[in-house]
Amino acid sequence: MLVSFSLCKQTTSLLQKPPGELKSNFFRPRLEKEMVVIIMGATGTGKSRLSIDLATRFPAEIINSDKIKAYAGLDITTNKIPEEERYGISRQRILLTWLHIAMDSILAGGRVPIIVGGSNSYIEALVDDEDFQFRSRYECCFLCVHVAMPVLHQYVSERVDKMVEMGMVDEESHCIGVPGFDRYFRAEPYLDKQQRGKLLQEAIQEIKRNTCKLACRQLEKIHRLRNKKNWKTHIVDATEVFGRRGKDADEAWKKLVAGHSTEIVAEFLYNFSPQTLVSGH
Repeated sequence: MLVSFSLCKQTTSLLQKPPGELKSNFFRPRLEKEMVVIIMGATGTGKSRLSIDLATRFPAEIINSDKIKAYAGLDITTNKIPEEERYGISRQRILLTWLHIAMDSILAGGRVPIIVGGSNSYIEALVDDEDFQFRSRYECCFLCVHVAMPVLHQYVSERVDKMVEMGMVDEESHCIGVPGFDRYFRAEPYLDKQQRGKLLQEAIQEIKRNTCKLACRQLEKIHRLRNKKNWKTHIVDATEVFGRRGKDADEAWKKLVAGHSTEIVAEFLYNFSPQTLVSGH
């Protein structure tokens, strides 16, 4: 079940303002093109979390463009959002060939598609198609969640360790063809405990290196889309969030990432800007 609100109540909630503080005539949706929100960013920056935040603030539905998250049985490996943290935003679809069908269905229901995921090649192929059909029909709001690379690399390393603690090795042992621990699984039956431990640590370190390389490639691709193809992209800097822990990190996320992104999307969808706030009229 999707979370949706009436327009005035929804917008008041998303900006955390008391009822009556916003004039309803500010919220006049643009009618020229269909509206689409696209969230990009390197692996580990919190794209999925942001998509959930936005989908609980707007009448929206998420389309997942990250192909690996479609695999069943790899919830830990692919860092899927737990069911209890999805707030009812459960419909995630994938594959470029089905994206247009998914978007038509979402739009027909009066909702906004939020496309999110690490597969920037999918997103580029969708948006910059050969016959320019996508650009002619849709107006896009591009959000890029950014984390400074040294901070992100440290986080990725810690995240891999946490995944291992949660059972990633056992999860991958039941899947065929998933890279990461292939060498370890092949050699494990023929090694003693010490050898297995050493090979396992080598595999974990290799995964960390490969994940950091992936993050760099993803960031380079986003820079190319912005600088070479002139995609107008809103950079949402989450670096400070990743330097904090616990409640401090959550509060920083709400303000710097979710809050800032909500303002951008509200202005995109409804021509609304925080400067249009009025008091009690």
